[in-house]
Amino acid sequence: MNKLRKLRLVLVGIKRSYLRRVWKMDIDPTVEMSLSAHFDKTHPQGIHVGRYSYVAFDARILAHDMTRNVKPHTHIGENCFIGGRSLVLPGIRIGNQCIVGAGSVVTKSVPDNSIVAGNPARVIRSNVRLLTYGRIDPAWAAEQAGQDDGATGSAKERDMAAEA
Repeated sequence: MNKLRKLRLVLVGIKRSYLRRVWKMDIDPTVEMSLSAHFDKTHPQGIHVGRYSYVAFDARILAHDMTRNVKPHTHIGENCFIGGRSLVLPGIRIGNQCIVGAGSVVTKSVPDNSIVAGNPARVIRSNVRLLTYGRIDPAWAAEQAGQDDGATGSAKERDMAAEA
């Protein structure tokens, strides 16, 4: 399996270089993507993907709208994760350190440090801490789990814990 992983990394590097050099897309060299990710080739200069972001399988990033005859720029920030089969519409700006859930349709810009999901995508979590490629910071997740446990427990459970 490690041999296939190396082959995949080479193929992704070739795809990224092709999109950058031939189509002139603004994709950082550190961006990772699935081989089935789709980037708009109708207005390729309108695609901007920041450092250490990941675009998953069958995700589509658009930068043109033929119905209105406009070609706005679409930006994906740094340390983002774009989930599988999601759709980012033209002119959208996804902030730094964001996660777009699988199958989401992003119709509005996304603020920094957010998790969005759904159709249309809505913010389901704010002030998240992510690592490279949109991975959730384990220390932040542990903090959140501790806060959630205290907030959701019944008064009787909290009193029993305080007595112990």
